[in-house]
Amino acid sequence: MEDLFSEELEALHARSLDRNLREIGSAQGSEVEIAGHRLINFSSNDYLGLANDARSRKAATAAIYQFGVGAGASRLISGTQSQHLRLEGALAKWKGTEAALSFSSGYAAALGTIPALADKDDVVVLDKLCHASLIDGAKLSGAVLRVFPHNHVGKLESHLEWAGRKHPGRRVLIVTESVFSMDGDRAPLRELVEMKKRFGAMLMLDEAHAVGVIGPNGRGLAAAENLSEEVDVQMGTLSKALGASGGYICGARTLIEWLINRARSFIYSTAPPPAMAAAALAAVDFLSSPEGEERRLSLWKRIRLMRELLPRLDVERSPLSVGRLNNSNQCSTLNDIGSAIFPLIVGDEKAALDLAAGLQSEGFLVPAIRYPTVAKGSARLRITVTAAHEPAQIRALCQTIERLRCR
Repeated sequence: MEDLFSEELEALHARSLDRNLREIGSAQGSEVEIAGHRLINFSSNDYLGLANDARSRKAATAAIYQFGVGAGASRLISGTQSQHLRLEGALAKWKGTEAALSFSSGYAAALGTIPALADKDDVVVLDKLCHASLIDGAKLSGAVLRVFPHNHVGKLESHLEWAGRKHPGRRVLIVTESVFSMDGDRAPLRELVEMKKRFGAMLMLDEAHAVGVIGPNGRGLAAAENLSEEVDVQMGTLSKALGASGGYICGARTLIEWLINRARSFIYSTAPPPAMAAAALAAVDFLSSPEGEERRLSLWKRIRLMRELLPRLDVERSPLSVGRLNNSNQCSTLNDIGSAIFPLIVGDEKAALDLAAGLQSEGFLVPAIRYPTVAKGSARLRITVTAAHEPAQIRALCQTIERLRCR
């Protein structure tokens, strides 16, 4: 048994594609502790610094005293507690929908929702860069799958025309993200809505990396573009800008009732701990407040600073580059990035690991992202900015990257 995977692991190591866990010995924040060393953390999705916020901790602690640690059962048995319902009510109000449903994770939300919406002979059309959870949910549905090149509305149109011819009368579901997790760019949402309406399709939008960052009170890209009512299925996560854990779906009441009856990852999972729901509720309440909006705007000041200071590197002359590869429809400069995510593309997997190690030795945590998370040959450092970062920390990172690049 010891040797069962040894050759495969060696092959991964030879291609610089093996992974190892790193132990964080502190709370999430702009600085974390690894092996007794303090590192400035530019890898976290805790965009608003709420993972260790006093409001969330206080709410979670109070819920533990009232409800205990675990929910004890699935939501349809005896696991639905007051905190779950309060959270879902607050999410629906915040997102401007009739109802909401929370899941144990964003992955579970995708894995349960897509198969509940589409089955054999239906068609699911995905953006090529959709998150693995969306891809897995689409595969699990058994529907006919079509993939369009990233943000390529023309190819999406041809897929929708094909679906209408080959699968007349069947449900067609378009699936995409509002902010793409590895590139930080935005979906052309207005054009996608036009396509959905023209072809009578449904639109599922994963707002995981937009919620808390984009739109009034951090409600996401759909709210920012006044298109919330045009998005049939609004998906998001509680574990990034909201600083807690879990996922959710917002939409029409009938949609939520259908998911309660058909989303297997919801039906057959023990309910999330009530303390986690309470922490997420505190985060939603905070984002809905003037203080929360001030925190979000503070994040954008740091995003603009990173845009200004991060070296703009030449793809042709440097092993490092800021931007994206192999897509003529995509921009390649920092000024086009509309989120808290900054991809510093290296290309070669070993070179990306070396750069990450060099930054860690200088006191920065920015892990390398490699295949299969991103395409082969597009390994990168995924830099994320949070409201908790000090301007001096951002300046120090950018200066260090430039210095390491010039070695």
